[in-house]
Amino acid sequence: MAELSKELYGTLTDDGGAAPAREARNGTRHMVSLSLTKVADGLIDPKLVLAWLMNALGAPAVLVGLLVPVREAGALLPQMLMAGWVQSLRRRKWAWVCGSLGQGVAALVIALAAFGLSGWVAGTVIIAALAVLAVSRALSSVSYKEILGKTVPKTRRGAIKGVAGSASAAAILVFAGLLMSGLLQDVTPLAVAIALAGCLWIGAALLFTRLEEDASEPGTRDALDFTPLRTDAQFRRFIAVRGLLTVTALAPPYLVLLSGGGALRSLGAMVLASALAALLSAYVWGRMSDTSSRRVLMLSGFGGGAAMLLAVAVTLAGWGGTVWFLPLILFVLMIAYQGVRSGRGIYLVDMAPEDGRAAYAALANTLIGGLLLVTGAVGGALSFLGPVAALAGFAVLSVAGGVLALGLDEVEHG
Repeated sequence: MAELSKELYGTLTDDGGAAPAREARNGTRHMVSLSLTKVADGLIDPKLVLAWLMNALGAPAVLVGLLVPVREAGALLPQMLMAGWVQSLRRRKWAWVCGSLGQGVAALVIALAAFGLSGWVAGTVIIAALAVLAVSRALSSVSYKEILGKTVPKTRRGAIKGVAGSASAAAILVFAGLLMSGLLQDVTPLAVAIALAGCLWIGAALLFTRLEEDASEPGTRDALDFTPLRTDAQFRRFIAVRGLLTVTALAPPYLVLLSGGGALRSLGAMVLASALAALLSAYVWGRMSDTSSRRVLMLSGFGGGAAMLLAVAVTLAGWGGTVWFLPLILFVLMIAYQGVRSGRGIYLVDMAPEDGRAAYAALANTLIGGLLLVTGAVGGALSFLGPVAALAGFAVLSVAGGVLALGLDEVEHG
């Protein structure tokens, strides 16, 4: 088994079999654990699965509207408060384990609510459980970059995340097909899928306990330390780039509006496009990030901006009703989004000082949480003029992010 792990790791990271056995074991555990959690994310997607489920259970629209804000804000904003505790741990993997377990338990609570509750009660329980899931995700997120930096060397971290993204995308592709076919458009099978997501998170947590992580000296950083923002110019530029490129995540719903399809069909198409884009591009973006995550961010910004501008042009030309135009544009946009996800994570890990990765990650994610709200508000304001205006504004921001990324330092081989 050890030789198989080493051979698999060597093939996927293209290291020629030179990696130590311990690194290969850790890398394989990273790949499997991340794959399990990414599949779970797809099975419980608030934009699709939970929204449909709450509607089916008779939850009021006001609660359905809270799904995405609770998920996004809960996963980002608490991270600065968690960074100090993570830094105090000698082995930071336990923070990730706790976060994954919390997500699993919360998903199981949502599944139970789907089986036995309805109306306001079901909606309230699901929102509360989603809040717990989001905060647990924040704990996993703030600790993971530090753990990855400690257990896997530069030039191989992107491959690990890319493998996980591609492997999980294949599973979500099947799930998206079932959603669009109508086979899962009932409460019971969706509740089972959500319960499966909970089991996957718990399984990932159990596997991650076996990660071989060296003990660290407890950190002394203040959980609310803004020093990197004041003293590190590259960090400030990175935050600006990442903030501008959040539009690649916010734009897809506006493409769905342009498509004119029914809500469930449009959201199913979003899941399908996202899964295909991840399946075909996550590993490639990961390997490119190992060479230059700066270049990945730049290309993703330009690619996302081009896709959105093309959507605007197609719509203004009256071709938006053509069956394949907007789905193809959505696919290209999701490839750019995958590039942003890969590039931003690897750049931050490789840029941050070894003893400050958790603090850097927490500060970055907290600031991005706030910028997401601002960017979302900009999109909401533009949407009063129609989805075309929102997409045009987002395209400008995406291209600006690509231009700003040109000024980032190369950190992979520094």
